[in-house]
Amino acid sequence: MSPAPERPAVGGAPARRGAPEPAVLLLEDGTLFEGDAYGARGERLGEVVFATGMTGYQETLTDPSYAGQIVVQTAPHIGNTGANATDMESGRVWVRGYAVRDASRRASNWRSEQSLDDLLADSGVVGISGIDTRRLTRHLREQGAVRGGVFSGSALEGASTEDLLERVRTEPTMTGASFVDEVTIAQPVVLEPEGEAVGTVAAIDLGIKGATPRHMVARGLRVHLLPASTTFAELSTLEPDAVFFSNGPGDPATADAQVELLRSVLDAGLPYFGICFGNQLLGRALGFGTYKLRYGHRGINQPVLDVETGKVEITAQNHGFAVDIPITGEHTAPHDGGRYGRVKVSHVGLNDDVVEGIRCLDLPAYSVQYHPEAASGPHDASYLFDRLADLVRERRAAAAATAFDHAPEEN
Repeated sequence: MSPAPERPAVGGAPARRGAPEPAVLLLEDGTLFEGDAYGARGERLGEVVFATGMTGYQETLTDPSYAGQIVVQTAPHIGNTGANATDMESGRVWVRGYAVRDASRRASNWRSEQSLDDLLADSGVVGISGIDTRRLTRHLREQGAVRGGVFSGSALEGASTEDLLERVRTEPTMTGASFVDEVTIAQPVVLEPEGEAVGTVAAIDLGIKGATPRHMVARGLRVHLLPASTTFAELSTLEPDAVFFSNGPGDPATADAQVELLRSVLDAGLPYFGICFGNQLLGRALGFGTYKLRYGHRGINQPVLDVETGKVEITAQNHGFAVDIPITGEHTAPHDGGRYGRVKVSHVGLNDDVVEGIRCLDLPAYSVQYHPEAASGPHDASYLFDRLADLVRERRAAAAATAFDHAPEEN
């Protein structure tokens, strides 16, 4: 057994201290929240959304799916365990702005390497603390996710509320927004499997989290992590046993190139698994529409029904769009006269009956809207990676059987 890591003294490093500096959060409808500056100082604009997780704030901050957004934490006390390099789900913090009620004054955890306040400041994330996040969350539930801005420091100097509101209203809406080129990997990366190799997965990075390939390699899968601009010809040279589309930010209606890539994958009969954005793109590839939710699903406590087993899973989610498919019965995929066959909704959100999963009945393709890779939990849905490994084994076994049947007989 390896020795336990040396722990720093209980209490850790205190967050940055000093006289509170003013900050405001302003919504596009004119609703104003006044608080204290937190993290970096300045101005950040984006879509204001709320996340309901009681833990895992660092996973939220470093999830590329939050690109372009100002995140409000509904849990009242944030930052008590600080931040560390191990819990980063990507190479950087992606949220534009951050709003909390009670910011911890001290990072108190043996794994902490810096305070959350310092992580936000180092990442250029303009935050605000000391506001009534319950009131703000209720407002967003009633009005829907809206554009907003967090302002502090020099961004507030000499600026009237009307000036700030004008800046907020010039920010583009999330509908029609594309962040794929911003969040995707620049060059392909190969991640080798742990233990005995099962097969190869081509994973298209649309904003992938680090936990996703970790789940795959732990199941013996070699992962080719590929840029979002990858063509089917480039993908085919890898001879993958399956294809995966990751989570990611933005409007799925803008991802036409990735939809066409996915259709080529389905036409080739390759097994497919998609998460979140990858679920929405499977819906589009099959010919169904997508739409924007009123305020989305964000947190680690979202109940989902597995339609086939009747089991309820508690899931981690982060999405503002959903696939438009009737949740009951079997349906013929409408694209190109139904060439992809029958489809059914495999998972349904129990809070609002939103489609949370799709399964093709005539193709080896499935996807879910939630995050089975959630590093901070829950882990109810990690079996979906087992299903991917099983599809890879089945494809390899079928290929081996075909090769044997066509092998020349010896005289």
